[in-house]
Amino acid sequence: MKYLHYVLFVSLFSAVAGYAQTAALAGSSGGKASIDGGSKSVKRGPVFRATKDQIVAAQTLLKTKHIYSGEASGKLDPDTRTAIKNYQKGNGLSASGSLNRATLEKMGIDLNEKQRAIPVSESSYAKTKSAGDDNKPRRAVFRATKEQVLAAQKMLKTGGMYSGEETGKLDDPTREGLKKYQEAKGLKATGTLNQMTLEKMGISLTEKQKGSGGTK
Repeated sequence: MKYLHYVLFVSLFSAVAGYAQTAALAGSSGGKASIDGGSKSVKRGPVFRATKDQIVAAQTLLKTKHIYSGEASGKLDPDTRTAIKNYQKGNGLSASGSLNRATLEKMGIDLNEKQRAIPVSESSYAKTKSAGDDNKPRRAVFRATKEQVLAAQKMLKTGGMYSGEETGKLDDPTREGLKKYQEAKGLKATGTLNQMTLEKMGISLTEKQKGSGGTK
């Protein structure tokens, strides 16, 4: 009998403890218990929207710059968005076609109080080259000398691929002759006197050309 009372007491205690835990969990989650932790709601910032008057002002400005030829309707139609893109491209802005805060400010169009509270997005500006980009070493451009062009013209004349004068200039007839030679020798027909073509012709390279590694 005592054992039965003990079992009943333990079962009742477990039930009360479980209920208390569930109630506490429900209270911390706004009245709903969540087994898997629930889903977190992400708050989004306010969306920037241009007013009809601002669109009209932008369309009027774009018309004066001969970027837009439609009516100042106050609607962001496809023609207006295309004109905005062209304006943005020429003013250091990202060509999104949207009339965002950065674009309105660039156009000198006043913002309302609500719009001033929304910060300018960094993505509104066009990406610029970093200062280090200009310092990157550039690959040397391969250029044939006048003597090499003369030698190539002489060889092309002998092969019946060029009938002009030996001028040392890479004119159109010489380029056409080079294309014929390159096709005949299994080279890419660029019409330029590049390193591979000179080597195929047996024409010596200068020390500078040997170091450039150019094929153009």
